[in-house]
Amino acid sequence: MKELVEVIAKALVDEPDQVRVTVREGEKITLIELQVAPGDVGKVIGKQGRTAAAIRLLLGAVATKLRKRAVLDILE
Repeated sequence: MKELVEVIAKALVDEPDQVRVTVREGEKITLIELQVAPGDVGKVIGKQGRTAAAIRLLLGAVATKLRKRAVLDILE
């Protein structure tokens, strides 16, 4: 799941070397934190949050297949 978020984020931003993805495993939920350069935050979120929603949808589908629950947090 980490690799999926990382690949998608690097494809969207202007500074792919500043993309950082950290994973925090919990008992029931996996928290994935995405951090990008300050100028690229808007590109990852998208208009009205549509890009972020699409990334979360893909992440949810992968997590469901693995019988887990994943939450994406975009850090500014």
